[in-house]
Amino acid sequence: MPMATSLKFILTIISLLTVPTVSTASADVDLLLNRIKPSIAGKSENLLLNSWNTSVPLCQWRGLKWIFSNGTPLTCTDISSPQWSNLSLSKDPTLHLLSLQLPSANLSGTLPQELGEFSSLQSLYLSVNFISGQIPLEIGYGSSLSDIDLGNNLLTGSLPASVWNLCERLVSIRVHGNLLSGSVPEPALPNVTCSNLLYFDFGQNKFSGGFPKFISDLKSLRLIDLSSNNFSGEIPNEITRLNLEKLNLSYNNFSGVLPNFDRSKLAAESFEGNENLCGPPPLRGCKRGSGGLSSGGVAGILIGLMTGTVVVASLLIGYSQRKKKNLDDEEFDDGEEDENDGCGGGGGDEGKLILFEGGEHLTLEDVLNATGQVMEKTSYGTIYKAKLADGGTIALRLFRDGSCTDGGLWLPAIKQLGRVRHESLVPLRGFYQGKRGEKLLIYDYLPNKTLHELLHEPRPGKPVLNWARRHKIALAIAKGLAHLHSNTEAPITHGNVRSRNVLVDDFFVARLTDFGLYKLMIPSVADEILAAAKADGCKAPELQKMKHCNSRTDVYAFGILLLEILLGKKPGKTGTRDGFVDLPAVVKVAVLEETTMEVFDVEVLKGIRSPMEDGVVQALKLAMGCCAPVASVRPSMEEVVKQLEENRPRNRSALYSPAEPRSGIDTPF
Repeated sequence: MPMATSLKFILTIISLLTVPTVSTASADVDLLLNRIKPSIAGKSENLLLNSWNTSVPLCQWRGLKWIFSNGTPLTCTDISSPQWSNLSLSKDPTLHLLSLQLPSANLSGTLPQELGEFSSLQSLYLSVNFISGQIPLEIGYGSSLSDIDLGNNLLTGSLPASVWNLCERLVSIRVHGNLLSGSVPEPALPNVTCSNLLYFDFGQNKFSGGFPKFISDLKSLRLIDLSSNNFSGEIPNEITRLNLEKLNLSYNNFSGVLPNFDRSKLAAESFEGNENLCGPPPLRGCKRGSGGLSSGGVAGILIGLMTGTVVVASLLIGYSQRKKKNLDDEEFDDGEEDENDGCGGGGGDEGKLILFEGGEHLTLEDVLNATGQVMEKTSYGTIYKAKLADGGTIALRLFRDGSCTDGGLWLPAIKQLGRVRHESLVPLRGFYQGKRGEKLLIYDYLPNKTLHELLHEPRPGKPVLNWARRHKIALAIAKGLAHLHSNTEAPITHGNVRSRNVLVDDFFVARLTDFGLYKLMIPSVADEILAAAKADGCKAPELQKMKHCNSRTDVYAFGILLLEILLGKKPGKTGTRDGFVDLPAVVKVAVLEETTMEVFDVEVLKGIRSPMEDGVVQALKLAMGCCAPVASVRPSMEEVVKQLEENRPRNRSALYSPAEPRSGIDTPF
């Protein structure tokens, strides 16, 4: 009996020891399936995470890279390999998770604390998702983490100080574009050097407090981005000792004297938006904040409520009839110089009409008596198709009441816009201002479809948009922007480049409209254009105020537009549960997964033998270059035109015939 008891005891001990062995053997897999996947997936099913399944070989789990203890990576190069058929590989105790990369994967959950339990995890890339909640304290317990990118999510709370436990291994830490708040915590240990840390990107959050001075001691840093936060106080002189390639401290509350940086290495926008910061250009001394003008009461805008067919004349004449006799005429004193500027016009009690080249035949009576039909409404006004008494047709843009600058402030801008002429730009023919301040732009009426309609709106008889036609459209847009940026008497930024502002005729001739309109608006209304651009996914990341738009922000928007042309997808908010489509992120994921050819719209690849020889691949690379997060590395529009011209499609026969429709009913791309 004693012997039997001893044997039973021994067998019990053996059984207890074997259970942890099985658990240890599959520790990383268990963590992924039981903790990480349910947490980051959120409430909805995620197609990418469906591959995380024990019935699928580990090397095919999406977004993951594995490594054995001896340093050998797990691959799927040989389909006949036992590793492929042996699904129990997930129990191998020598296999560890090396990298977790799921950018732009529509993740909507939270970050679990178990992220700190992976012993070999080096890279954590979860950017451009909808991950919410706080960054767990345990993230700093990962013994191997060197690259962290949690940018462009919905993370809140403070950054845990434990992240600096990783300091000596960290190469990059990016939390850009979240809702993180509080001060940036300092490392707990003194004399921390983070000797491998190159990228420190905390931009576009809600961080506050003083400049995190400890980063001035991190000599390896090449990029620091603290832009668009609530940091305050002085910028320490010690930061000038770093050999930085990029520094962005814009749009904070920094004050005092700007340290003496080597500005040849830094963009001019690095310090703007700090109104109490003094220094050489572009700061131009200390600036005092001034309250922005209010956009006014939107509910009271009568024009915004108009639908169907309206009579523009009744509105404008109504304004004129309500004028008071004692209204002074100071606003129009500058108008006497119109003839010297190539402008004609008429005035008097009914308001002021300024005409430009091609609009000389119009009279004030023509405009006021035109009957109009609403074509489009925007946050800042309404566009009408207006019928003239002689049977002609013009397009009129009536600005929302209170949206534009008053007095003579608009006159130089309107004259500049009125002199722009290029085959790829819709010309401005005239400008009207009534005595009560109503403002009206006059254009040629072009019965064309917008590029947005051609790409995204299903309808019978919709023309085929092959690569040759899309290239022609893209090149025309690029040439129009290049002209605005380089070939006008003073450079003009378009400020609202998007597919809805591109008109395309039956021969696929494209023309840009609405260029430079922000110049006429008060700041708060101009910023509404910026808000719409953000919603449409075409706002450059560094652009915070519309008044700061420039040629490089136009280039970014063009890059998004070119991706829209190539991919056939709408950027920005989609109105579906998917929420937001980040086109550059879509391409990055495809390149990462070696599925680049799958991102193109099906019609782009039809009829071409080689995407490389026909310039499709080059156009995709060009678009991604235009969408570079760092403005200084984006090409100019002249360079864009040159590259598009050098990579024309070989088959261009369809460009010179009207658009033939598809057969049958069109379906969405």
